[in-house]
Amino acid sequence: MNRFFSRTLLSATLLTAPLAVPAFAETQINALFMAQAAYSEADVRAMTEAFTKANPDIKVNLEFVPYEGLHDKTVLAQGAGNAYDVVLFDVIWPAEFAANNVLVDVTSKITDEMKAGVLPGAWTTVKYDDKFYGMPWILDTKYLFYNKEILEKAGIANPPKTWEELAADAKIIKDKGILASPIAWSWAQAEAAICDYTTLVSAFGGDFLKDGKPAFQEGGGLDALKYMVDTYTSGVTNPNSKEFLEEDVRKVFENGDAAFALNWTYMYNMANDPKDSKVAGKVGVVPAPGVAGKSEASAVNGSMGLGITTASKHQDEAWKYIVFMTSQATQNAYAKLSLPIWASSYEDPAVTTGQEELIAAAKVGLAAMYPRPTTPKYQEISVALQQAIQEALLGQSSPEDALKTAADNSGL
Repeated sequence: MNRFFSRTLLSATLLTAPLAVPAFAETQINALFMAQAAYSEADVRAMTEAFTKANPDIKVNLEFVPYEGLHDKTVLAQGAGNAYDVVLFDVIWPAEFAANNVLVDVTSKITDEMKAGVLPGAWTTVKYDDKFYGMPWILDTKYLFYNKEILEKAGIANPPKTWEELAADAKIIKDKGILASPIAWSWAQAEAAICDYTTLVSAFGGDFLKDGKPAFQEGGGLDALKYMVDTYTSGVTNPNSKEFLEEDVRKVFENGDAAFALNWTYMYNMANDPKDSKVAGKVGVVPAPGVAGKSEASAVNGSMGLGITTASKHQDEAWKYIVFMTSQATQNAYAKLSLPIWASSYEDPAVTTGQEELIAAAKVGLAAMYPRPTTPKYQEISVALQQAIQEALLGQSSPEDALKTAADNSGL
């Protein structure tokens, strides 16, 4: 066979051979979530698997960090060349993220159906300066959990409706020798302590800011810290609360070592799971109490949203993923750890069955949610307040002096 004929045959073969063309071009997006409270890591992975099954052309690379690392991870990745496409963000960050161009303004992507279907209060999670920077995802506040069996042993017929009653009930439990320190809080020098403090500020009718300046060092803000210190020094608060985050509180409560605990929604079903909890079936939950003459109940806005970073090169795919993760179908399927953002979900037996007590508390608590300060300077205020709370609890400063110093160091 001559060379010319060989080359001709080879060319013909190449022209007629079937080409191996891929079925689709896969796009990878990177998503950052937190590894504590609300939805579990396993649940987020399961939701994501359902998304990729429905959208095989999109691969989602998941990363989980503790809440305390979420903010800095998001910001630092922006200029590092490996930015995230989708990020979970706290209700306290949209002002800062908008001012620093971290999140994409998605106002034009929010449909009329979304606006009508999502609970009005949930939109505050992702809104700043009349623009939307994502979709609300975790609708949450802190509730007062109580151990029904311990209250019964102490002869306490009903859970407390005021913070004063709570302290008095805890003293009864302590004096009767049932528990040495009946109340568990998340008072570590972290954002968790600010959430507990905010709940109390709302109860005492306080303000964080007035006319753009700190106001927490007086009125209800001062009363809130005094209450924290009083319960700590009197011994009714677990002394380790000053080092606890929410997961520590959950474990103490599930072990039967707390009569009362302030925590997020997710603790209700976890504490009622007999596989891991010693108090399953004994868990009560009510809205956080109020203060006589000032409030009926108290609550902090602890909601979180999913947004697209401005550094993302796959913003359409990122938005598609966010819409799936925040959809009513997805949220209803995982409503045991975080209550849905969709109003009509609360009429669905699949959501309400088995957690009627929690839903009843949520109707009051979610309506009473009080915001932490909405300002690009939030991080500075939070750090200053975290330090003030620690100093007051440890007796290094009076509540008055600690909050005055925090106000001076707030950056406002």
